[in-house]
Amino acid sequence: MAARSGLAALGAGRRAWNLPARLSAGLPGCWLRRGYVVGRAESPPTFGLLFDIDGVLVRGHRVIPAALEAFGKLTNSQGEMRVPVVFVTNAGNILQHSKAQELSDLLGYKVDPDQVILSHSPMKLFLQYHNKRMLVSGQGPVVENARSLGFQDVVTVDTLRRAFPELDMVDLERRPKSTAPRNDFATIEGVLLLGEPVRWETSLQLIMDVLLSNGNPGTGLVTAPYPHLPVLASNMDLLWMAEAKMPRFGHGTFLLCLETIYRKVTGKELKYEGLMGKPSVLTYQYAEDMIRQQAERRGWSAPIRKLYAIGDNPVSDVYGANLFHQYLQMAKRGEEGHGTGAQQKQRPPAAQSCASILVSTGIYSSQDAGSQVPTSGGAEPFHGHRDFSFRPELLKASHVVRDVNEAVQLVFHQEGWA
Repeated sequence: MAARSGLAALGAGRRAWNLPARLSAGLPGCWLRRGYVVGRAESPPTFGLLFDIDGVLVRGHRVIPAALEAFGKLTNSQGEMRVPVVFVTNAGNILQHSKAQELSDLLGYKVDPDQVILSHSPMKLFLQYHNKRMLVSGQGPVVENARSLGFQDVVTVDTLRRAFPELDMVDLERRPKSTAPRNDFATIEGVLLLGEPVRWETSLQLIMDVLLSNGNPGTGLVTAPYPHLPVLASNMDLLWMAEAKMPRFGHGTFLLCLETIYRKVTGKELKYEGLMGKPSVLTYQYAEDMIRQQAERRGWSAPIRKLYAIGDNPVSDVYGANLFHQYLQMAKRGEEGHGTGAQQKQRPPAAQSCASILVSTGIYSSQDAGSQVPTSGGAEPFHGHRDFSFRPELLKASHVVRDVNEAVQLVFHQEGWA
Protein backbone atom coordinates (compact mmCIF):
# COMPACT_ATOMS: atom_id res chain seq x y z
CA MET A 1 0.00 0.00 0.00
CA ALA A 2 1.38 3.38 -0.89
CA ALA A 3 2.36 5.41 2.14
CA ARG A 4 0.96 8.92 1.93
CA SER A 5 -0.46 11.47 4.31
CA GLY A 6 -4.22 11.89 4.45
CA LEU A 7 -3.68 15.52 5.32
CA ALA A 8 -1.23 16.21 2.52
CA ALA A 9 -3.70 14.74 0.05
CA LEU A 10 -6.15 17.51 0.87
CA GLY A 11 -3.91 20.08 -0.92
CA ALA A 12 -5.14 21.20 -4.31
CA GLY A 13 -8.81 20.87 -5.04
CA ARG A 14 -10.09 21.48 -1.53
CA ARG A 15 -12.58 24.32 -1.12
CA ALA A 16 -12.42 26.53 1.94
CA TRP A 17 -15.74 28.19 2.69
CA ASN A 18 -16.34 31.55 4.32
CA LEU A 19 -19.79 32.86 5.22
CA PRO A 20 -20.91 36.01 7.00
CA ALA A 21 -21.47 35.51 10.69
CA ARG A 22 -25.02 36.90 10.52
CA LEU A 23 -27.90 36.59 8.13
CA SER A 24 -28.78 39.45 5.84
CA ALA A 25 -31.65 41.50 7.24
CA GLY A 26 -33.63 40.93 4.08
CA LEU A 27 -33.82 37.14 4.48
CA PRO A 28 -36.79 35.52 6.20
CA GLY A 29 -36.08 34.39 9.73
CA CYS A 30 -33.34 35.27 12.17
CA TRP A 31 -30.86 33.23 14.17
CA LEU A 32 -31.09 33.48 17.92
CA ARG A 33 -28.49 32.21 20.38
CA ARG A 34 -30.31 28.95 21.17
CA GLY A 35 -32.76 28.51 18.33
CA TYR A 36 -34.05 29.64 14.97
CA VAL A 37 -37.29 31.58 14.73
CA VAL A 38 -38.81 31.09 11.31
CA GLY A 39 -40.71 33.86 9.64
CA ARG A 40 -42.56 31.47 7.34
CA ALA A 41 -43.30 27.76 7.30
CA GLU A 42 -40.35 25.63 6.20
CA SER A 43 -40.74 22.95 3.60
CA PRO A 44 -39.75 19.42 4.71
CA PRO A 45 -35.98 18.89 4.58
CA THR A 46 -34.51 16.85 1.76
CA PHE A 47 -31.10 16.54 3.40
CA GLY A 48 -29.66 15.05 6.57
CA LEU A 49 -26.58 15.61 8.71
CA LEU A 50 -24.05 13.09 10.01
CA PHE A 51 -21.92 14.53 12.80
CA ASP A 52 -18.70 13.09 14.09
CA ILE A 53 -18.30 13.85 17.81
CA ASP A 54 -14.67 13.96 18.99
CA GLY A 55 -12.84 16.90 17.43
CA VAL A 56 -16.07 18.28 15.93
CA LEU A 57 -18.48 18.80 18.83
CA VAL A 58 -16.23 18.05 21.80
CA ARG A 59 -12.57 17.75 22.76
CA GLY A 60 -12.40 15.14 25.50
CA HIS A 61 -15.15 16.16 27.92
CA ARG A 62 -15.27 19.82 26.85
CA VAL A 63 -17.77 21.06 24.31
CA ILE A 64 -16.38 23.12 21.42
CA PRO A 65 -18.15 26.53 21.55
CA ALA A 66 -18.94 26.43 17.82
CA ALA A 67 -21.07 23.33 18.46
CA LEU A 68 -23.44 25.32 20.66
CA GLU A 69 -23.81 27.93 17.92
CA ALA A 70 -24.41 25.23 15.33
CA PHE A 71 -27.15 23.53 17.32
CA GLY A 72 -28.76 26.88 17.98
CA LYS A 73 -29.25 27.09 14.22
CA LEU A 74 -30.38 23.49 13.88
CA THR A 75 -33.14 23.60 16.50
CA ASN A 76 -36.48 25.37 16.21
CA SER A 77 -38.21 27.39 18.91
CA GLN A 78 -39.66 24.14 20.37
CA GLY A 79 -36.17 22.66 20.75
CA GLU A 80 -36.72 20.15 17.92
CA MET A 81 -34.32 19.42 15.11
CA ARG A 82 -35.22 21.16 11.88
CA VAL A 83 -33.51 18.42 9.84
CA PRO A 84 -32.71 14.75 10.51
CA VAL A 85 -29.45 14.42 12.44
CA VAL A 86 -27.39 11.43 13.58
CA PHE A 87 -24.11 11.31 15.47
CA VAL A 88 -21.67 8.83 13.92
CA THR A 89 -18.72 8.15 16.20
CA ASN A 90 -15.98 5.58 16.21
CA ALA A 91 -16.20 5.45 19.99
CA GLY A 92 -17.51 2.17 21.36
CA ASN A 93 -16.67 1.94 25.06
CA ILE A 94 -19.97 3.44 26.22
CA LEU A 95 -23.63 2.44 26.05
CA GLN A 96 -25.74 4.07 23.37
CA HIS A 97 -28.17 5.70 25.81
CA SER A 98 -25.28 6.94 27.98
CA LYS A 99 -23.64 8.61 24.97
CA ALA A 100 -26.97 10.21 24.06
CA GLN A 101 -27.31 11.61 27.59
CA GLU A 102 -23.72 12.85 27.53
CA LEU A 103 -24.37 14.71 24.26
CA SER A 104 -27.65 16.10 25.56
CA ASP A 105 -25.89 17.56 28.60
CA LEU A 106 -23.12 19.09 26.49
CA LEU A 107 -25.24 20.50 23.66
CA GLY A 108 -28.34 21.57 25.58
CA TYR A 109 -30.53 19.63 23.14
CA LYS A 110 -32.21 16.28 23.81
CA VAL A 111 -30.37 13.61 21.84
CA ASP A 112 -32.29 10.34 21.49
CA PRO A 113 -30.32 7.07 21.75
CA ASP A 114 -31.33 6.06 18.23
CA GLN A 115 -29.60 9.20 16.93
CA VAL A 116 -26.27 7.86 18.22
CA ILE A 117 -24.37 5.39 16.03
CA LEU A 118 -21.41 3.86 17.84
CA SER A 119 -18.61 2.15 15.95
CA HIS A 120 -20.06 -1.30 16.65
CA SER A 121 -23.77 -0.47 16.07
CA PRO A 122 -23.86 -2.22 12.65
CA MET A 123 -22.96 -5.51 14.38
CA LYS A 124 -26.71 -5.78 14.98
CA LEU A 125 -26.90 -6.86 11.34
CA PHE A 126 -24.57 -9.88 11.78
CA LEU A 127 -27.32 -12.23 12.89
CA GLN A 128 -25.35 -15.35 11.98
CA TYR A 129 -23.03 -14.80 14.98
CA HIS A 130 -25.55 -13.71 17.60
CA ASN A 131 -26.00 -17.23 19.01
CA LYS A 132 -22.31 -18.14 19.00
CA ARG A 133 -20.06 -18.01 22.06
CA MET A 134 -17.92 -14.91 21.48
CA LEU A 135 -14.83 -13.55 23.22
CA VAL A 136 -15.33 -9.78 23.61
CA SER A 137 -12.49 -7.26 23.90
CA GLY A 138 -12.74 -3.61 24.86
CA GLN A 139 -13.36 -1.58 27.97
CA GLY A 140 -16.34 -0.16 29.81
CA PRO A 141 -19.68 -2.00 29.59
CA VAL A 142 -18.51 -4.54 26.99
CA VAL A 143 -20.97 -7.26 28.04
CA GLU A 144 -23.95 -4.88 28.01
CA ASN A 145 -22.86 -3.48 24.66
CA ALA A 146 -22.43 -6.94 23.14
CA ARG A 147 -25.85 -8.04 24.37
CA SER A 148 -27.50 -4.86 23.13
CA LEU A 149 -26.09 -5.74 19.70
CA GLY A 150 -27.74 -9.16 19.86
CA PHE A 151 -24.91 -11.42 21.06
CA GLN A 152 -26.34 -13.84 23.60
CA ASP A 153 -23.26 -15.69 24.87
CA VAL A 154 -20.21 -13.52 25.50
CA VAL A 155 -16.98 -14.09 27.42
CA THR A 156 -14.78 -11.17 28.46
CA VAL A 157 -11.00 -11.23 28.28
CA ASP A 158 -10.92 -10.93 32.07
CA THR A 159 -13.21 -13.95 32.49
CA LEU A 160 -10.95 -15.95 30.18
CA ARG A 161 -7.87 -14.80 32.12
CA ARG A 162 -9.37 -15.96 35.40
CA ALA A 163 -10.29 -19.32 33.87
CA PHE A 164 -6.77 -19.80 32.46
CA PRO A 165 -4.46 -17.66 34.62
CA GLU A 166 -1.37 -19.27 33.15
CA LEU A 167 -2.06 -17.53 29.84
CA ASP A 168 -1.44 -14.01 31.22
CA MET A 169 2.27 -13.93 32.09
CA VAL A 170 3.55 -10.42 31.26
CA ASP A 171 2.76 -8.75 34.58
CA LEU A 172 4.94 -10.44 37.20
CA GLU A 173 2.59 -9.38 39.99
CA ARG A 174 -0.37 -11.10 38.32
CA ARG A 175 1.41 -14.34 37.46
CA PRO A 176 -0.35 -17.25 39.16
CA LYS A 177 1.51 -19.07 41.93
CA SER A 178 -0.07 -22.37 40.94
CA THR A 179 -2.41 -23.46 38.19
CA ALA A 180 -4.81 -26.33 37.75
CA PRO A 181 -5.89 -27.64 34.34
CA ARG A 182 -9.40 -26.55 33.32
CA ASN A 183 -11.43 -28.89 31.13
CA ASP A 184 -14.95 -27.54 31.58
CA PHE A 185 -14.63 -24.23 29.71
CA ALA A 186 -16.91 -24.17 26.66
CA THR A 187 -15.31 -23.61 23.27
CA ILE A 188 -15.18 -20.01 22.04
CA GLU A 189 -16.59 -19.64 18.53
CA GLY A 190 -15.59 -16.12 17.53
CA VAL A 191 -14.05 -12.80 18.59
CA LEU A 192 -15.65 -9.36 19.02
CA LEU A 193 -13.28 -6.38 19.06
CA LEU A 194 -15.44 -3.48 20.29
CA GLY A 195 -12.72 -0.98 21.18
CA GLU A 196 -9.30 -0.50 22.70
CA PRO A 197 -8.79 -2.46 25.93
CA VAL A 198 -6.92 -1.23 29.00
CA ARG A 199 -4.24 -3.96 29.27
CA TRP A 200 -3.18 -4.38 25.68
CA GLU A 201 -0.62 -7.10 26.41
CA THR A 202 -3.24 -9.27 28.11
CA SER A 203 -5.85 -8.82 25.38
CA LEU A 204 -3.38 -9.39 22.54
CA GLN A 205 -2.05 -12.57 24.17
CA LEU A 206 -5.46 -14.08 24.96
CA ILE A 207 -7.03 -13.19 21.61
CA MET A 208 -4.07 -14.84 19.89
CA ASP A 209 -4.46 -17.90 22.15
CA VAL A 210 -8.12 -18.20 21.14
CA LEU A 211 -7.37 -17.86 17.43
CA LEU A 212 -4.42 -20.26 17.47
CA SER A 213 -6.26 -22.90 19.53
CA ASN A 214 -9.51 -22.74 17.56
CA GLY A 215 -11.35 -21.48 20.63
CA ASN A 216 -9.83 -23.85 23.20
CA PRO A 217 -7.03 -21.85 24.85
CA GLY A 218 -6.42 -24.50 27.51
CA THR A 219 -5.10 -26.85 24.85
CA GLY A 220 -2.39 -26.62 22.25
CA LEU A 221 -2.58 -27.35 18.52
CA VAL A 222 0.32 -28.49 16.38
CA THR A 223 -0.84 -26.30 13.50
CA ALA A 224 -2.86 -23.12 13.83
CA PRO A 225 -6.21 -23.46 12.03
CA TYR A 226 -6.76 -21.34 8.94
CA PRO A 227 -9.18 -19.87 8.17
CA HIS A 228 -9.30 -18.91 11.83
CA LEU A 229 -12.39 -18.25 13.95
CA PRO A 230 -14.61 -15.38 12.77
CA VAL A 231 -13.47 -11.93 13.93
CA LEU A 232 -15.76 -8.88 13.99
CA ALA A 233 -14.07 -5.54 14.68
CA SER A 234 -15.12 -1.92 14.97
CA ASN A 235 -13.31 1.43 15.09
CA MET A 236 -10.31 1.54 12.79
CA ASP A 237 -9.07 4.97 13.91
CA LEU A 238 -5.30 4.85 14.31
CA LEU A 239 -5.42 8.15 16.22
CA TRP A 240 -8.03 10.35 17.83
CA MET A 241 -8.11 13.82 19.38
CA ALA A 242 -8.82 14.53 23.05
CA GLU A 243 -7.61 17.32 25.38
CA ALA A 244 -3.92 16.61 24.67
CA LYS A 245 -2.13 18.69 22.05
CA MET A 246 -1.13 15.58 20.12
CA PRO A 247 -3.44 12.76 18.93
CA ARG A 248 -3.89 9.63 21.08
CA PHE A 249 -3.71 5.98 20.01
CA GLY A 250 -7.06 4.61 18.87
CA HIS A 251 -8.42 1.10 18.39
CA GLY A 252 -6.89 1.07 14.92
CA THR A 253 -3.49 0.98 16.62
CA PHE A 254 -4.58 -2.04 18.66
CA LEU A 255 -5.84 -3.77 15.50
CA LEU A 256 -2.52 -3.04 13.82
CA CYS A 257 -0.71 -4.72 16.71
CA LEU A 258 -2.97 -7.78 16.54
CA GLU A 259 -2.65 -8.08 12.75
CA THR A 260 1.13 -7.74 12.91
CA ILE A 261 1.51 -10.34 15.68
CA TYR A 262 -0.80 -12.79 13.89
CA ARG A 263 1.11 -12.44 10.61
CA LYS A 264 4.49 -12.79 12.36
CA VAL A 265 3.41 -15.90 14.27
CA THR A 266 1.46 -17.70 11.54
CA GLY A 267 2.78 -16.24 8.29
CA LYS A 268 -0.84 -15.51 7.28
CA GLU A 269 -3.12 -12.49 7.31
CA LEU A 270 -5.70 -11.93 10.02
CA LYS A 271 -9.11 -11.83 8.33
CA TYR A 272 -12.23 -9.98 9.43
CA GLU A 273 -15.75 -11.23 8.80
CA GLY A 274 -16.92 -7.70 9.49
CA LEU A 275 -14.98 -4.45 9.84
CA MET A 276 -17.15 -1.50 10.81
CA GLY A 277 -17.04 2.03 12.04
CA LYS A 278 -15.92 4.85 9.78
CA PRO A 279 -14.78 4.68 6.98
CA SER A 280 -16.67 1.44 6.20
CA VAL A 281 -19.60 1.72 3.80
CA LEU A 282 -21.67 -0.48 6.12
CA THR A 283 -21.57 2.19 8.83
CA TYR A 284 -22.80 4.85 6.41
CA GLN A 285 -25.51 2.54 5.10
CA TYR A 286 -26.64 2.06 8.68
CA ALA A 287 -26.53 5.83 9.32
CA GLU A 288 -28.52 6.57 6.16
CA ASP A 289 -31.22 4.17 7.28
CA MET A 290 -31.35 5.83 10.72
CA ILE A 291 -31.73 9.24 9.01
CA ARG A 292 -34.64 7.90 6.96
CA GLN A 293 -36.36 6.40 10.00
CA GLN A 294 -35.99 9.69 11.85
CA ALA A 295 -37.53 11.63 8.95
CA GLU A 296 -40.41 9.14 8.78
CA ARG A 297 -41.11 9.51 12.50
CA ARG A 298 -41.19 13.28 12.15
CA GLY A 299 -43.67 13.04 9.30
CA TRP A 300 -41.35 14.65 6.76
CA SER A 301 -42.73 13.39 3.47
CA ALA A 302 -39.94 14.52 1.14
CA PRO A 303 -37.26 11.84 0.63
CA ILE A 304 -33.82 12.59 2.07
CA ARG A 305 -31.74 12.86 -1.08
CA LYS A 306 -28.48 14.37 0.17
CA LEU A 307 -26.32 13.70 3.21
CA TYR A 308 -23.62 15.92 4.66
CA ALA A 309 -20.97 14.18 6.78
CA ILE A 310 -19.10 16.57 9.08
CA GLY A 311 -15.85 15.34 10.63
CA ASP A 312 -12.30 16.20 11.64
CA ASN A 313 -10.38 13.15 10.41
CA PRO A 314 -9.54 12.89 6.70
CA VAL A 315 -8.78 9.18 6.94
CA SER A 316 -12.04 8.15 8.60
CA ASP A 317 -14.59 10.95 8.14
CA VAL A 318 -13.67 12.28 4.70
CA TYR A 319 -12.57 8.96 3.22
CA GLY A 320 -15.72 7.25 4.55
CA ALA A 321 -18.13 9.91 3.30
CA ASN A 322 -16.51 9.95 -0.14
CA LEU A 323 -16.48 6.15 -0.30
CA PHE A 324 -20.18 6.13 0.57
CA HIS A 325 -20.83 8.77 -2.10
CA GLN A 326 -19.21 6.46 -4.65
CA TYR A 327 -21.39 3.62 -3.38
CA LEU A 328 -24.51 5.80 -3.84
CA GLN A 329 -23.48 6.61 -7.41
CA MET A 330 -23.07 2.90 -8.13
CA ALA A 331 -26.48 2.20 -6.59
CA LYS A 332 -28.07 4.83 -8.86
CA ARG A 333 -26.56 3.03 -11.86
CA GLY A 334 -27.83 -0.30 -10.60
CA GLU A 335 -24.34 -1.63 -9.91
CA GLU A 336 -23.55 -3.79 -6.90
CA GLY A 337 -20.78 -2.99 -4.46
CA HIS A 338 -18.77 -5.36 -2.32
CA GLY A 339 -20.68 -7.44 0.22
CA THR A 340 -20.58 -6.37 3.85
CA GLY A 341 -20.79 -9.82 5.44
CA ALA A 342 -23.96 -8.88 7.31
CA GLN A 343 -26.79 -11.40 7.22
CA GLN A 344 -29.52 -8.79 7.72
CA LYS A 345 -29.55 -6.57 4.66
CA GLN A 346 -30.24 -2.84 4.66
CA ARG A 347 -32.94 -1.19 2.56
CA PRO A 348 -31.76 0.21 -0.77
CA PRO A 349 -30.56 3.76 -0.14
CA ALA A 350 -32.86 6.74 -0.73
CA ALA A 351 -29.97 9.22 -0.61
CA GLN A 352 -28.34 10.06 -3.91
CA SER A 353 -25.19 11.81 -2.70
CA CYS A 354 -23.01 12.36 0.35
CA ALA A 355 -20.80 15.44 0.74
CA SER A 356 -17.81 15.47 3.09
CA ILE A 357 -17.15 18.56 5.21
CA LEU A 358 -13.84 18.74 7.07
CA VAL A 359 -13.53 20.95 10.15
CA SER A 360 -10.26 22.26 11.56
CA THR A 361 -10.90 21.72 15.27
CA GLY A 362 -9.61 18.17 15.70
CA ILE A 363 -7.21 15.80 13.94
CA TYR A 364 -7.09 18.10 10.93
CA SER A 365 -5.89 21.67 11.35
CA SER A 366 -6.15 24.38 8.71
CA GLN A 367 -2.38 24.75 9.05
CA ASP A 368 -1.81 21.15 8.00
CA ALA A 369 -2.61 21.58 4.32
CA GLY A 370 0.49 23.61 3.51
CA SER A 371 2.84 22.76 6.34
CA GLN A 372 3.36 19.02 6.11
CA VAL A 373 6.99 18.11 6.68
CA PRO A 374 7.92 15.18 4.42
CA THR A 375 9.38 12.12 6.04
CA SER A 376 12.54 10.54 4.69
CA GLY A 377 11.61 9.37 1.23
CA GLY A 378 9.34 12.34 0.59
CA ALA A 379 6.02 10.74 1.49
CA GLU A 380 3.80 10.92 4.56
CA PRO A 381 2.24 7.72 5.96
CA PHE A 382 -1.33 6.75 5.18
CA HIS A 383 -3.10 6.24 8.51
CA GLY A 384 -6.00 4.23 7.13
CA HIS A 385 -6.63 0.58 7.92
CA ARG A 386 -4.83 -2.18 6.04
CA ASP A 387 -8.05 -3.30 4.32
CA PHE A 388 -8.73 0.16 2.85
CA SER A 389 -6.32 0.90 0.03
CA PHE A 390 -4.80 4.35 -0.29
CA ARG A 391 -6.89 6.37 -2.76
CA PRO A 392 -5.89 10.04 -2.58
CA GLU A 393 -9.05 11.25 -4.30
CA LEU A 394 -11.13 9.91 -1.40
CA LEU A 395 -9.14 11.98 1.10
CA LYS A 396 -10.16 15.29 -0.49
CA ALA A 397 -13.07 16.86 1.35
CA SER A 398 -15.90 18.44 -0.61
CA HIS A 399 -15.50 21.46 1.67
CA VAL A 400 -13.04 22.56 4.34
CA VAL A 401 -14.29 24.94 7.03
CA ARG A 402 -13.07 26.35 10.33
CA ASP A 403 -15.54 24.65 12.66
CA VAL A 404 -18.92 22.92 12.91
CA ASN A 405 -20.81 26.21 13.04
CA GLU A 406 -19.38 27.19 9.66
CA ALA A 407 -20.21 23.70 8.41
CA VAL A 408 -23.90 24.14 9.30
CA GLN A 409 -23.94 27.61 7.71
CA LEU A 410 -22.45 26.08 4.58
CA VAL A 411 -25.08 23.34 4.44
CA PHE A 412 -27.92 25.83 4.90
CA HIS A 413 -26.46 27.98 2.13
CA GLN A 414 -26.12 24.97 -0.19
CA GLU A 415 -29.71 23.91 0.50
CA GLY A 416 -31.24 27.38 0.24
CA TRP A 417 -32.04 27.52 3.94
CA ALA A 418 -29.81 30.52 4.68
